Amino acid sequence: MICRCVRLIGYCVEGSLFLVYEYIENGNLSQHLHGSGRDSLSWPIRVQIALDSARGLEYIHEDTVPVYIHRDIKSANILIDKNFRAKVADFGLTRLTEYGSSSLQTILVGTFGYMPPEYAQYGEVSPKIDVYAFGVVLYELISGKEAIIKTNEIVTESKGLVALFEEILSQPDSKEDLLKYVDPRLGDNYPIDSVFKVIIT
Repeated sequence: MICRCVRLIGYCVEGSLFLVYEYIENGNLSQHLHGSGRDSLSWPIRVQIALDSARGLEYIHEDTVPVYIHRDIKSANILIDKNFRAKVADFGLTRLTEYGSSSLQTILVGTFGYMPPEYAQYGEVSPKIDVYAFGVVLYELISGKEAIIKTNEIVTESKGLVALFEEILSQPDSKEDLLKYVDPRLGDNYPIDSVFKVIIT
């Protein structure tokens, strides 16, 4: 399997620790979805980025011994190369588990909006926390919104994308409601059935 993770080129441990990674030309996914000065990503490119990111996670979860758990999957940690292919990056919070171990206890780390409720409550680390965070990234790719969005500017209330999309999917005609939350920069250049399929995956 091709590893869709940023490649470590070298390191230095004299005085301080320095890690040297490959250069990724197009910045990170968060910049393309939420920042200014970057071109909007087409729907096919967004789907390819999702597939590449999933392959990166699959690699660290299934093809390494011991198993790695990233613990900070988010759009800012998915880098985009010159061909608009994605690579998972920033393994600073990564945790190793014994082969075959389903979970382990640890202190709470990561980024709010991407952490599953049970992780925040019990601190149990398993590949499931990366899978949950990847789901949030999928919602970002669809909506163009950040993981936590303001729902009321006056009272500064906020809601996570997961809760927002759960509400949409609970509606009788969820496809109709979904159209309101697709990134407007996509215009009409996306197949709604494909978007819906990504959501319910």
